[in-house]
Amino acid sequence: MPKDLDTTRRMLQAGQTSSLAEMDRALAAARSPACAQVFTRTLFDEALACAARPGVEQLPLAGLAVSVKDLFDIQGQPTPAGSLVLADAPPAPCDSPAVARLRAAGAAIVGRTNMVEFAFSGVGTNPHHGTPAAWDGRFGALSGPARVPGGSSSGAAVSVATGAAFIGLGSDTGGSIRIPAALCGIVGFKNTARLVPTTGAVPLSTTLDTACALTRTVRDAVITHEILAARRVTRSPAPLSAWRLAVPTRTFLDGLEPAVASAFERTLAALRQAGARIDTIDLPQVADLAGIQATGGFSAAESYAWHRPLLARDAQRYDPRVRTRIERGASMAAHEYIDLLQARQRWIASVEAAIDGYDALLSPTVPIVAPTLASVAPADGRDAAQDAARDAEFFRVNGLLLRNTSIVNMLDGCALSLPCHGAGELPVGLMVWHAALHDDAVLNIGLRIEETLQKQ
Repeated sequence: MPKDLDTTRRMLQAGQTSSLAEMDRALAAARSPACAQVFTRTLFDEALACAARPGVEQLPLAGLAVSVKDLFDIQGQPTPAGSLVLADAPPAPCDSPAVARLRAAGAAIVGRTNMVEFAFSGVGTNPHHGTPAAWDGRFGALSGPARVPGGSSSGAAVSVATGAAFIGLGSDTGGSIRIPAALCGIVGFKNTARLVPTTGAVPLSTTLDTACALTRTVRDAVITHEILAARRVTRSPAPLSAWRLAVPTRTFLDGLEPAVASAFERTLAALRQAGARIDTIDLPQVADLAGIQATGGFSAAESYAWHRPLLARDAQRYDPRVRTRIERGASMAAHEYIDLLQARQRWIASVEAAIDGYDALLSPTVPIVAPTLASVAPADGRDAAQDAARDAEFFRVNGLLLRNTSIVNMLDGCALSLPCHGAGELPVGLMVWHAALHDDAVLNIGLRIEETLQKQ
């Protein structure tokens, strides 16, 4: 694994490295084959200039490499959000708040990262800009055929996993930070949505969108969250044994692929060996979500409202897989949307009451390992039957990848995904999560879990 942000900052303070030396390492990774199709726009010269700025090493991010998902405004640049439709959009007049906070902390932005068009999928494919291949941030290149990196923050994840960036700024509406974190062997923290402004970012769902980041370790996730949310995380020295944890069995453990089941059970055993108290609970409320979202859910309705003028003008330039999901929102009536809002609030209250006695819940981040890129590749028009088969597999995989993570988004909760696989295994993520504003507990528990797993 490349050095994490926390370690690098300590080395800088001790005079054992420099911001320019670390930038050289990051840019070497960014230019390597591992980062093919990771960036939609590179900013290498600007990043080098930032790393060379006098006094930058005294700032929290010390002129170190940070990548920005293509849906965030960067002053003077268009914000295409992984699309062709917005490729010629006017330059942003100012940085989005998330970008501005990272810059103020000393971030050197190395480039805009590739993503699922308009952030509407958990798989990571993009027919316009290509799809970066998954990379294991713990153990390096994956053997065998290229695999999907997860989405929608696909390029952000690979930039962090390969060492091209210490932080990958991204977003999470249904799992778009945690899914690529799980499939690329790194850490993704979805904070409570209201804690970080989403202003200056192309929206998917104004109800569910969360601005957050990918990092190499939980330690780095804490540092990054404090910058993005402009708040201090209350640190706790409490050991694992001091926290009450639970594993919900309903839905979260259904149909786990053997590699995921094995890594998850091995992780629970290691945590229990370290003193963790882990109950098993049913959480039947999860089964109610299908009915609550039967009319299409927030992402379809709210994205359709935003995209209507673009669809009327330029529908044929959309990724068909994305356009299909957006257009589903056209059929939702006003009363159905209001019913959805109210049903969500009732559901949140019910779930919060059920998990109130626990400090965090544990589950696999996603139930499967990363499928091959070839199995879900976008249609190329050469073989209609093959294109249809890949489309069908794409939607099957997308549903599985989003299944566990999206529950937390509907809860308005916070969640951390951290790697729990071993050497020679495909990446698997452990999700630590709870309801809204339990961010500090989730992060502190994540730190203790990370310490335990790193000893394995």
